[in-house]
Amino acid sequence: MYIIKTIFGIKIPKNLKNEKQMLFNSYEFIFLFLPIIFFGYFFLISKRLAVASKVWLVFGSLFFYSWWNVAYLPLIVASMLVNFAVGNSLNENFKKAKVGKKTLLGFGVVANIALLGYFKYSDFFIENFNGIFGANIPLSHIALPLAISFFTFQQIAYLVDSYRAETKEYDFLNYALFVTFFPQLIAGPIVHHKEMMPQFASKWNKVKNYRNIALGLFIFSIGLFKKVVIADTFAVWATAGFDNATILTLFEAWATSLSYTFQLYFDFSGYTDMAIGAALLFNIKLPINFNSPYKAIDIQDFWRRWHITLSRFLKDYIYIPLGGNRKGNFGTYNNLLITFLLGGLWHGAAWTFVFWGFLHGIALVLHRLWQKIGFKLWSWLAWLITFNFINISWVFFRAKEWEDAVKVLGGMVGLSGFTLHSIFERFAFLHQFNIKFQPYDTITLPLAETLWFPFAFIIILLFKNSMQKMKSFTPNKKVAVFTAFLLSFGILSLTKVSEFLYFNF
Repeated sequence: MYIIKTIFGIKIPKNLKNEKQMLFNSYEFIFLFLPIIFFGYFFLISKRLAVASKVWLVFGSLFFYSWWNVAYLPLIVASMLVNFAVGNSLNENFKKAKVGKKTLLGFGVVANIALLGYFKYSDFFIENFNGIFGANIPLSHIALPLAISFFTFQQIAYLVDSYRAETKEYDFLNYALFVTFFPQLIAGPIVHHKEMMPQFASKWNKVKNYRNIALGLFIFSIGLFKKVVIADTFAVWATAGFDNATILTLFEAWATSLSYTFQLYFDFSGYTDMAIGAALLFNIKLPINFNSPYKAIDIQDFWRRWHITLSRFLKDYIYIPLGGNRKGNFGTYNNLLITFLLGGLWHGAAWTFVFWGFLHGIALVLHRLWQKIGFKLWSWLAWLITFNFINISWVFFRAKEWEDAVKVLGGMVGLSGFTLHSIFERFAFLHQFNIKFQPYDTITLPLAETLWFPFAFIIILLFKNSMQKMKSFTPNKKVAVFTAFLLSFGILSLTKVSEFLYFNF
């Protein structure tokens, strides 16, 4: 770890870091950065300056990244240089290497994990070491570099693919574009080298495609609306319940948990839509990351729909190398549990994240056992059980401390009493059942605001998702008006800066 500090010289305290970020939902991005990068890119291509156009995209992406804090620019650049050198040596140039192929791969993977571990987990491990052994090692209080979890996983996948001889591109400029491409740099999707490089190389992607531009704006507008109109509305109630309230009654607790469940969905899927839409402006198709995950009728179905590229990474680079389902039932269950414990830890350096991963690992084990028994539930009941499990598990994902999770879960089972809105005061005869009628004490949620909950359910369960709309997209006046409405409404709602949730992971 000393070597990392010495090389990069980076140690920015959390309370001193620059919180300014180039958010997709910001005036700077929508009206300045994106148009400048777009027109500059195609201007250079029109002048037959293909290499210069790639350089433009790379430097634009690095500027996008540096907007948060330029001190971390050397970190991502050095990470790219090291991983490119190792990946290059692992494949067609392996004969030049003086060490074993597995040794070289091991070095590359360990170097990436060490970098991630230092910046993301050092304080977590120090705190636990101090707690277990009664030590008093001071915390480093290092700010988490933006996107480090995503570009680290992406480059680990590149190294493993190079080891498997599945990569064919060894130009550093193309590799730098693969890592830094700004639509997916900050929070994914986590892309494979082989699915991106052919697109950057394709001559058909070097000209403006007006259908892709229209489609990109359409998907971007949907994502912007999801984020600033829906997710940020639920965020107010989720924050009030998790962070501000001291006690939550039954209905307040359910309003709190559902608010975060919907906030997270519309926030992260909104980001992914905006990333996919922005990439389409440059004729680049990013992989689908969401497919209506709250429609899932079992936990395995959920993980086939939620954060699809992360699920793919966990399966291909952790679960299968551990042995997958090739080592009998016990080995399969053990591998599932380990995979999701690591997946939980990847999301954050806290035991609440680890426990969240543990819950999902156990749920997948139970699902496999249930399948072996052969019983089947009605679809509506299977959905209800799955959704409520996901909603409850998100409580641990969101809680800053164990006490916050206990507060919300305790309220959800009625340990803090039952409170309904004052509109039902006429039903006074129910007082004998300990059902009281008074306004909410800790979260402001009048009757009009409660309509957001059925509205959210209707959208996620009955409407086509953005990726389905993308497949059936046809440019016409109706679509143009709809896109203009969503984009205008979203821009008019940019009254406050709100960070995307997955920027923290």
